[in-house]
Amino acid sequence: MESIQDMQTTFESLYDRKAQRAFTSCGRSELIGNHTDHQRGLVIACGVNLSAVALAAPNDRNELRLASKGFPSCSVSFDALEPDPQEYGTTTALLRGVLHGVVERGASPYGLDLYIVSNVLSGSGLSSSAAIEVLLAGVLNAYYLDGALDGIALAKIGQHAENVFFGKPSGLMDQMACALGGIQFFDFSDPAMPLAERLPFDFESSNHSLVVIDSGADHANLTDCYAAITRELAAINGFFGTSALRDVNEADFYASLPVLRRMFGDRTMLRAMHVFDENNRVQNAREALLNGDFQLFLDQLNASGDSSYMLLQNVIAEGHTNAQAVAFVICFAKKLLNGRGAVRVHGGGFAGTVLTVVPNDMLNEFTAEIDRVLAPGAAKTLKVRKRGVYELHLED
Repeated sequence: MESIQDMQTTFESLYDRKAQRAFTSCGRSELIGNHTDHQRGLVIACGVNLSAVALAAPNDRNELRLASKGFPSCSVSFDALEPDPQEYGTTTALLRGVLHGVVERGASPYGLDLYIVSNVLSGSGLSSSAAIEVLLAGVLNAYYLDGALDGIALAKIGQHAENVFFGKPSGLMDQMACALGGIQFFDFSDPAMPLAERLPFDFESSNHSLVVIDSGADHANLTDCYAAITRELAAINGFFGTSALRDVNEADFYASLPVLRRMFGDRTMLRAMHVFDENNRVQNAREALLNGDFQLFLDQLNASGDSSYMLLQNVIAEGHTNAQAVAFVICFAKKLLNGRGAVRVHGGGFAGTVLTVVPNDMLNEFTAEIDRVLAPGAAKTLKVRKRGVYELHLED
């Protein structure tokens, strides 16, 4: 990743002057709480030490100009702040959406030039898009609103930009973890006012490391797999007249199983059972971290992984009999750990990454063997980043 000094040199070459201020955000890891946020459930996530950095300075134009390393430059004028379906999936859409969000919150925009560099790898399952969204929101918040918005407000701006302007549905968990940093317990019971509780646990004191493994499988052509989860859970919500499983009484669900199975099939039942149990596991994991019981925390992560595999069924894409990369990585990692640490599918599943918690005395051997079998660099060791979005000194 470019240093601040190298970024400053690039900024000058792009805009013929020096940057004035610098900001950073981070990637995130979902520790536990798989596919619960869109059911207004519970999650524990953390910021990780992969960063997006932005340099900025005012310009005399009536527009935002953005250059991102490795991506085409783009700009947005202030007289066009509505979603444009032709921009779906582009950086321009995110920039326009974030600007719309701060203007809705009282900002009076003026011209700014930005240059962004990120080592939160796209498609890594570590929320590269959310890191950029909350970084842009943080920059505009600092310039236009004098930093008045808190991290949750920045996260909401980022989510709205992604959902409405970028055209990608997502919960709020990714943006909140990137904006806040640290280890966070999230309760999405009220989506308009989600609860965020920082858990004061020093992960490095556990003598374990977070290792995310790139399975090598691509998320392309898996949209239907992800949509099926929310669609099937929505069927149960429709039966009970609720908008999310958080409002379904678990006892009523189990009492209605004979009818529900006939109406919606067994996989739908299993996925709902996962969500009910997963919320309980998140509560147990929170208590474990608050009480310093790291083994109980690991137990809950392993139980979460098993449930995602067997009940939620977001490890092997439907119809894939040969290409089962995520399943292979999970089973191979468990074999290497031999009952120690923890292994679970990371994030949405079906492709992407697997999360492992590895005892430090096994770390070098574990990562070397993963890289040997999968690909060099497939195993990435991460650390918890304690801060989310904040301003840097230009000399940092």
